[in-house]
Amino acid sequence: QVQLVESGGGLVQAGGSLRLSCAPPGRTVNRFAMGWFRQAPGKEREFVAAISWSGGSTYYGDSVNGRFTVTRDNAKNTVYLQMNSLKPEDTAVYYCAAEFTVSGTRYFIESSEYDLWGQGTQVTVSS
Repeated sequence: QVQLVESGGGLVQAGGSLRLSCAPPGRTVNRFAMGWFRQAPGKEREFVAAISWSGGSTYYGDSVNGRFTVTRDNAKNTVYLQMNSLKPEDTAVYYCAAEFTVSGTRYFIESSEYDLWGQGTQVTVSS
């Protein structure tokens, strides 16, 4: 089991930007498809973005498409979520998740498809 660690959350005004990072501490971990999810109080966990092992395939939830960008730097074992044009409704705890796969292009959009999760980082967008 690999412990994932999210960072970069915080308080930002509406219209601002924030970049989240996710990485497994310690040893290098390869062949991870990665995903980002978020959960607001009283709401179900929501899919945000996914990226394949190769980084060549990405997918976004409808609510963030066009505003958020997921990228990865496998040399640094780090996945990023660049969040632009933030809205108050983006306020949530953001989680990264990882799933081992031998496919360089496959990604996952369901929480149940992921094995490894971080503890989450709070993103608060004020109006």
